[in-house]
Amino acid sequence: MKAEVLGGKAIKLANGAVNCFVLAVILLLTTFAGYALWDSNQIHRAADKNIFAHYKPTPANGGKTFKELQALNAEVFAWLCVYGTNIDYPVTQAVDNMKYINTDAEGCYSLSGSIFLDCVNSKDFSDFNSILYGHHMAKKVMFGEIESFLDKEVFISSRYGNLYFDGRDHGLEFFAFVHTDAYDSAVFTPNVKGEQRREYLDGLLGMAIHIRDIGVTEKDHIVLLSTCSLGSTNGRDVLIGRITDETYEDRTADMPPGSLKEADDGGGYRLARVMPEWTPVLYLSLPPFILRLTVCSEAAKQRHIRRKIAK
Repeated sequence: MKAEVLGGKAIKLANGAVNCFVLAVILLLTTFAGYALWDSNQIHRAADKNIFAHYKPTPANGGKTFKELQALNAEVFAWLCVYGTNIDYPVTQAVDNMKYINTDAEGCYSLSGSIFLDCVNSKDFSDFNSILYGHHMAKKVMFGEIESFLDKEVFISSRYGNLYFDGRDHGLEFFAFVHTDAYDSAVFTPNVKGEQRREYLDGLLGMAIHIRDIGVTEKDHIVLLSTCSLGSTNGRDVLIGRITDETYEDRTADMPPGSLKEADDGGGYRLARVMPEWTPVLYLSLPPFILRLTVCSEAAKQRHIRRKIAK
């Protein structure tokens, strides 16, 4: 009996130690999850278009506030707006394509980066094809809404945009949506010249998921808005538009929220958008919770065995 008592005390001590360990793990993981959520929210807030809204050039201010932004960062030279989306940002360009991956339009370090023009392209968009890059981010910031153009209804309803450069507005008319690979030189070759322009344009139209026939030719100037695709490794979603001297009215401005559908590729990204933000905390807490259930079950089993022996 003495051995049984000692064994019972040992089990209690072990159970208490496990309880303390599990509690410490839960607290640690919960703290980590809370910090991760806070940090993620900070990144998305830093990328919100409203952060830069007061710099946006308008006819009313004559580009004055935009010049203030350029005084902070001389590498800001344009402003991009895609009607019907939250894409409404200043555009930058550096001597390479790495700087603005983690630098904001004011020139400060930021994981959300900036919208930037390929370093090979001309800032006056005089090249046949210019490429703009931006991060694919959740909460509809930066180029996070490019993927929504995979939905044909969105592609049809969001036809126009605006590109401000050289001190005035220019129109954008989107005519194709392409899904491709990051290493596809048939797409990611900026400033195509001469006879290769027709071949390049035909290649884009040939691989496009959606096309709008607006009569684009090799004499036009086109711009590609490129971002990562979560549907495939090294995948890229590319929205392609023609730059025009004619500007277009934003007829989507008065549309009710949610009028534009979001693309659903059947994967986890759509799910991630609608799950509550506390879900990661739940996931992180499950392993120690399951461990705790296992320990409690084992302890109950040992108590049952001791009772049977005592009888």
